Amino acid sequence: MDKKIIGTGALMGMIAIILGAFGAHALKKILTPELLATFETGVRYQMYQAFFLLLLPSFKILTEKTKKTIFYLIVIGVIFFSGSIYGLATNYLTPFDFKTIGFITPIGGLFIIIGWGMLAYNYFKSKS
Repeated sequence: MDKKIIGTGALMGMIAIILGAFGAHALKKILTPELLATFETGVRYQMYQAFFLLLLPSFKILTEKTKKTIFYLIVIGVIFFSGSIYGLATNYLTPFDFKTIGFITPIGGLFIIIGWGMLAYNYFKSKS
């Protein structure tokens, strides 16, 4: 599972860098400053979670089952949170109205919060 977590974290980080560069260069010319800032928020939170996944296997206080649960919470959370933010920021550039699925943004944020909360809970309940 550790290999899958690290690989996903690396891929998620790589995609965040690509999207960040795309936003800074291609989208800067076509999005308003507010929409560009929104897009950058999605990139920033995706990168935070990529770093988290890269570190997750090193937490010896976590069982494999807990690592797996946190992994899935973070991945789904990023897809919902950052993914919907990307869609909302570029909404008028596509024929699909991302506002219809905008409700998944806070759900994704909640998944991310729960993932981090599981780490905190396990840390504080550990004896070492």
